[in-house]
Amino acid sequence: MADYATHHFTAASRYTVSVDYDRRLYAHDIEASIAHARMLGRQGIVSEADAEAIVGGLGDVRREIEAGGFDWRDDLEDLHMNIEARLHELIGEPAARLHTARSRNDQVATVTRMYVRDAIAETIAGLRRLQDALVSVAEAHREAIMPGYTHMQRAQPVLFAHHLLAYFEMFDRDAERFSETAARTNVLPLGAGALAGVPYPIDREWVAGELGFDGLSANSMDAVADRDYIVEFLADAAICMMHCSRLAEELVLWSSTEFGYVRLGSEWVTGSSIMPQKRNPDFAELARGKTGRVYGSLVALLTVLKGLPLAYNRDLQEDKEGLFDTVDTLGATLDAFCGMLGSIEVDEARMEEAAQDSALLATDMADYLVGKGVAFRDAHAAVSALSEAASARGVGLGELSLDELRERSPAFDADVKDLTARASVAARDVEGGTAPSRVADALAQARKRLGAAHG
Repeated sequence: MADYATHHFTAASRYTVSVDYDRRLYAHDIEASIAHARMLGRQGIVSEADAEAIVGGLGDVRREIEAGGFDWRDDLEDLHMNIEARLHELIGEPAARLHTARSRNDQVATVTRMYVRDAIAETIAGLRRLQDALVSVAEAHREAIMPGYTHMQRAQPVLFAHHLLAYFEMFDRDAERFSETAARTNVLPLGAGALAGVPYPIDREWVAGELGFDGLSANSMDAVADRDYIVEFLADAAICMMHCSRLAEELVLWSSTEFGYVRLGSEWVTGSSIMPQKRNPDFAELARGKTGRVYGSLVALLTVLKGLPLAYNRDLQEDKEGLFDTVDTLGATLDAFCGMLGSIEVDEARMEEAAQDSALLATDMADYLVGKGVAFRDAHAAVSALSEAASARGVGLGELSLDELRERSPAFDADVKDLTARASVAARDVEGGTAPSRVADALAQARKRLGAAHG
């Protein structure tokens, strides 16, 4: 019975331990503690000598951790207590003054906000690299033409560069979302205490300046109790991974034998254990799969938060593992796409051959009739009937004779045969369209926007 009780006590004590994963916040925790200690000394809440001893000791702790010589102890539960305990071993009694005018509640909220802020900056940098890779491929193949698709059916001809720039725009909005989340994240909670504030003459503005925060939390209970900034980060990451997954699906399709539009570099595909000829696009497939993992972290945190009364509850410890996993997953995914796009070989001839399918010109034929004075709905009905007739005979729309075309509309004339995939693309000469001149402008604007983002 004693062994049973001991086993369950050990299991219970492990249940609350977070140091296995929250230790990755050590640099932010030490930075925040240094700023807090200096503020305590400046305000006369602790002596200057004690404040300097704390700051020096924290520097020693950081060097121990970075050198890999720090002894992380499960019995101290979390990152914060591990660091404070080691600080006490190094400098003695002054270490006990570090926690004056703060709680672990506002401490962890501060450190987590610092981490998310830095993660956002790294994510945006990764997005800019990916956008640069997309533009580079588009620039290298700015004249390449391909079928555009709706419902996974060939629809109309488009420039390959135009297709890639669609993803540029998606990732640009992702970067905007992360930037907006960063602004709401960069608010200092330190000074909120456990939930009600602290009874010391602290200088929150000074600490905010030291730590790079743009403002102060306005309500102490909100400061320690909410994690909506993490929810926002996870939501932004989920949308970004969704965009990555869509691009991954395109790469999987385009690199297949059935399409044959692109070939990925050998380092971004894998072979088969039994079929020697296989070049499986595993990195793209994994990006698709890992998207669900990020969605899961978002839903998990929303579920944690939905039933919590104010203020702090231990449930909030569950905010970090999903956050860390999402940061790692998204960062690795963005890097993988940069690599895949950097390795890509584009078969322009294969794409253009597919774009010559005359069925892709059905809309152009309807527009041709409109140009001859036919109402669009009537033109649409005529070309729809012609498409059905061509399909029934097993021929392309472009293989129908002029006489056959005129059976459906007398407005057809010999110049209808001038309709080509290239002419179709050139005709879409509107802002945001796929005409070569418009795409050239879009590429130039994309480069300009990237330059401004990097600048």
